[in-house]
Amino acid sequence: MKRKKTLHQLYVELVKLQKEIISSGLKLLIILEGRDAAGKDGTIKEITKHLSPRETRIVALGKPSDREEHEWYFQRFSEHMPASGEFVLFNRSWYNRAGVEKVMGFCTDKEYKSFFKDVELFEKMLIDAEIIILKYYLDISKEEQKRRLKDRRKNPLKQWKVSPVDKQAQKRWKDYSEARNVMLLKTNFKHAPWFVVNAEEKKPAHVALISHLLKRLKYRKKNKKLVSHNYGLVYPATPENINEKLY
Repeated sequence: MKRKKTLHQLYVELVKLQKEIISSGLKLLIILEGRDAAGKDGTIKEITKHLSPRETRIVALGKPSDREEHEWYFQRFSEHMPASGEFVLFNRSWYNRAGVEKVMGFCTDKEYKSFFKDVELFEKMLIDAEIIILKYYLDISKEEQKRRLKDRRKNPLKQWKVSPVDKQAQKRWKDYSEARNVMLLKTNFKHAPWFVVNAEEKKPAHVALISHLLKRLKYRKKNKKLVSHNYGLVYPATPENINEKLY
């Protein structure tokens, strides 16, 4: 009951934030990455539940088209950046190249290495264009992922989530872990840092992530006491935390 009340209060804070984004012409971009079945969809639903659909956009791009495969890699993402007064959430992003594309062999080694050279400049360009970037990686254990993927296959309401790549998530667990660690360490930029979310339990993770992002942003009439609570589930992607806390 307490968590439900806290979540309701956080919804109010998100609405306050959106009013600030609209009135001040801010451009907010949130990137959500994570393991398969880590809860990115559910987290986005919680964040956007009471926000204006006119000024809130969710971007979840599919496989690139033949033409897009021959474009500059970041080109298809660029067109979805927030305009003034918009709040945009990426459900996976250009970081696919450092994760699933690397592990599944969907990109060449040259493309993979080039990504790390280009991404810092790309995100610096976004920051220079006054886009606020928040990056979160949702992490779960191998056992929890197995349970969720099994539920996904059996649940008739989640059939749209089932994909051939799901079958590789458990088989290539170690490969995904190694790719994740390299990605977080190499792209934890000062101007756009990574934060990791322990999403083993969905509802506590939602409360912790929303509190964290609200704490990091400036908006009027903020309930500082509410958003300052440390739930111990969101932490910076430092080498120490990556080695000690990630699954």
